Amino acid sequence: MPRKRVVIDYKLCEPEECEDGLCKAVLLCAKKILAQEAPYEMPDSKASMCLSCAICVQACPKNAIQVI
Repeated sequence: MPRKRVVIDYKLCEPEECEDGLCKAVLLCAKKILAQEAPYEMPDSKASMCLSCAICVQACPKNAIQVI
């Protein structure tokens, strides 16, 4: 069975909506799969290490993240 991965919908993602431009999902990712180079930048993912916990999905106020 293939591992789950994190997918970010960049049409929905608005880092400026997160406090101080810091992506809430990035801050809560246990494995640090999600990363953000700087505040107000779009987050990125290293999907191959996903635990499928979906904490990032719950943290995103814009519903821009899915675990598939």
